[in-house]
Amino acid sequence: MFNDTLKNLSILKKFLFINLIFFTIIGLFTFVYIKNVQPNLIKKKSSNHIEVINNTIDNITRLNVKFVEEDIRSFLFSTRFLFQNLDRVIFFDNELNLVGDTDTLDLDPRSFSTRLDTVELEILNEKKTKEITEKKNIDIGNDYAVSLNDVLINYAGSKKVGIPFTFTQEEFNKFKLITIKNVMQNGKNIGYLAITENANDIKAAIDERKSFIIRTAIAVGIVIVIFSFVLNRYFLKPIKNLVSYTKTIKNKNPKTTNIDILKLRNDELGLLSNSLDDMTLELQKRISHAENFSTDLVHEIRNPLASLKSASEILHDTNDINQRVKLIDILCHDVQRIERLITDYSQILKDEVALSKEKIKRLDIEPIIKSVVDDFNNIYKLKRGIKISYKNDKKDRYYINGIENRIEQIVANLLDNAVSFSEDNKEIVVKVSRSNDNKVLLNILDEGEGFKEKDTNKIFNRFYSNRPDKFGQHSGLGLNIVKNLVDLHNATIKASNRLDRKGASMEIIFPKV
Repeated sequence: MFNDTLKNLSILKKFLFINLIFFTIIGLFTFVYIKNVQPNLIKKKSSNHIEVINNTIDNITRLNVKFVEEDIRSFLFSTRFLFQNLDRVIFFDNELNLVGDTDTLDLDPRSFSTRLDTVELEILNEKKTKEITEKKNIDIGNDYAVSLNDVLINYAGSKKVGIPFTFTQEEFNKFKLITIKNVMQNGKNIGYLAITENANDIKAAIDERKSFIIRTAIAVGIVIVIFSFVLNRYFLKPIKNLVSYTKTIKNKNPKTTNIDILKLRNDELGLLSNSLDDMTLELQKRISHAENFSTDLVHEIRNPLASLKSASEILHDTNDINQRVKLIDILCHDVQRIERLITDYSQILKDEVALSKEKIKRLDIEPIIKSVVDDFNNIYKLKRGIKISYKNDKKDRYYINGIENRIEQIVANLLDNAVSFSEDNKEIVVKVSRSNDNKVLLNILDEGEGFKEKDTNKIFNRFYSNRPDKFGQHSGLGLNIVKNLVDLHNATIKASNRLDRKGASMEIIFPKV
């Protein structure tokens, strides 16, 4: 359920949702902590109260003090050192009558040096007793207040009598801690003892913790809001723009999303934007290339198909043997032409798939060229007397960044083209050299007719073939394949006529490594 909820949320909502969960958990632990802080602090102070109460009871038992006002007053004066660190100590007899209260004594240290009979006293009277014991100023919750007398009655009648009982009282911004316990003497209950201490430090400690937690929560909340804004502004919003960009391209929507601003960023999103834009342009280029290629192929196939149709119709209607032989030759020629076009087209498609998987690496071009030259010499030297010579400028090595089998394909296609335009017993020269700026140059020179085209760049177009005497024997894709492979290697190719003699020159310039 939780995973399903998260899956349907955006990144920003996931971030805020997870933070809300953590905040809730931390809030619960904080609430439990705050609730446990006050009891722990109260317990620490009440243990001191209990210690004082026990010491007081021991002294009362040892001195055999009776719980009457006169004896308690004398006891308070004689043992006043026990109560100097406490705010107030109150004594009650067994009937819950007030018999002693440190608030009625002047325990100022300056009075300790005077005679006992000169110490100022506030004699307990009925009005004072009633004010201390019967004033309902102890809050027990639910807007209900009780008096100290009510607490003592409940304590005396409860099963917990004999065990110290501690409670708190809060009034006029004062937080008081009160502990009461009964006093036993000779196995009999003779009265009750109550200790009151100002415990504002407990309240201050709790308030300080609450204030710290609130300040921390506000600070963390502000940090989360700022981080959420930064996350959305600088990361999520650009990602949404990239998603919108891909969708417009996928749906071929004329309304395009501009990601030029994202491409200017120097972080990972900038790199992603540039990479995505380059990939998109490359895909569009390939799609356009495939569409144009298919259109050209259909156009090229349409001509031999029309010829086939016409020849087959005439063949069906004619009875002249010579005419039928000519028509059959035309049919065979057109079928071969269609087959050659489809075969070369299929090879191009295979090459494009293979190129996407092959990796360019640093290699020496000389052994590759020599191998192809040797293969062609073995075929055409015996077959047509054409000699293919290899020459270099005597440099050490000719390194380029390339794909070995594609370099072989380039050289083989160029040699095949040169052989097709050369007459028997002629020479073809393959030259390799290195320029002053360490670029590798490959030249293939033949002794054929040369180029008749003023613009020699058109010979690299698909299906282009200027062979009137050999019409249909070549698909016109050989040099186009060479041009594509040369571009793959970031090289350039130039076709021109030789200056020293009749013939054509093909020059490829590979960039320096």
